Amino acid sequence: MKAITYKTSGAADVMALTDRPLPEPGEGEVRVAVRVSGVNPTDWKARQSTTPSGEQVPNQDGSGVIDAVGPGVPESRLGERVWLWEAAWGRADGTAQEYVTLPARQAVPLPEHASFDLGASLGIPALTAHRTLTVADGGPTRLAPGALAGRIVLVAGGAGAVGNAAIQLARWAGATVVTTVSGPAKGELAKAAGAQHVVDYRAQDAAAEIRRIAPDGVHIVVEVAPGANAELDRAVTAPDAVVAFYADDSETVSVPVRPSMFGNLRWQGVLVYTVPAAAKDDAVAAVSAAVADDAIRVGEAAGLPLHRFPLSRTGDAHDAVEQATVGKVLIDVSTDASA
Repeated sequence: MKAITYKTSGAADVMALTDRPLPEPGEGEVRVAVRVSGVNPTDWKARQSTTPSGEQVPNQDGSGVIDAVGPGVPESRLGERVWLWEAAWGRADGTAQEYVTLPARQAVPLPEHASFDLGASLGIPALTAHRTLTVADGGPTRLAPGALAGRIVLVAGGAGAVGNAAIQLARWAGATVVTTVSGPAKGELAKAAGAQHVVDYRAQDAAAEIRRIAPDGVHIVVEVAPGANAELDRAVTAPDAVVAFYADDSETVSVPVRPSMFGNLRWQGVLVYTVPAAAKDDAVAAVSAAVADDAIRVGEAAGLPLHRFPLSRTGDAHDAVEQATVGKVLIDVSTDASA
């Protein structure tokens, strides 16, 4: 089979298209014929900064069809369409290859109405978004329709992959969604995702506009740039709110201490790989339910333009993500990727 591998850290050119033996699933594992591989920032960051102990296949997310099962896995799963999460976390085998084996729980059923493109776009973005939306005191631990009714959610960077997923999941759960963007084009994408209110922070007084929309403050902030936005978040949050940040735009964040104390404002870090197992299970279940309800979509009409690359150009796909291409970068691993 064809696979992208690398043996040392560095720029995208350390990766190469190679031939590998077809893997066999072990105990509790499935083998998936990969249709589409999704690329995330942590994929290129891991490749650039960490030298693997052996030969590494990149990329955490993907979609495909189960074509073999290992001992302990029901044969009824053969032929099942699935989406994959954290394939390469602590493992040498990511999704940038024609076949991948991984624990059965990390291959989640994908409904017939859901495309392989959607399946490969879930994983890290959707599971991260779910965690940010479920860490508030008294809030739900698992999203469902109505779970965030009455809540106002502020999504910073609504045109990004996590921001897009957060908007769609929050709307599915009944929240009112406000989002900040850096320009009109990204504003249109955020609206397409379902945000009811879009604030262009370069053209508007963001704090004043958000307070106009939500006079009593927002309850949950899904934050992509905590360093840049700490003061804005403090200014627009309601009492007992949470700022859930999942990216590191700076090494440190200056938290306004007294306002945070008086507002009982929580600053919550989120890293999808290391969230508690129960929270991960809740996220997988909720994302699956949202997919079944057709509440999560991809493509420009859903606010997340797709950018496609063949397997042989995985390096270009990684570079596109590193260069902050707006939308979702996908790799067509199989000629049946669009099925």
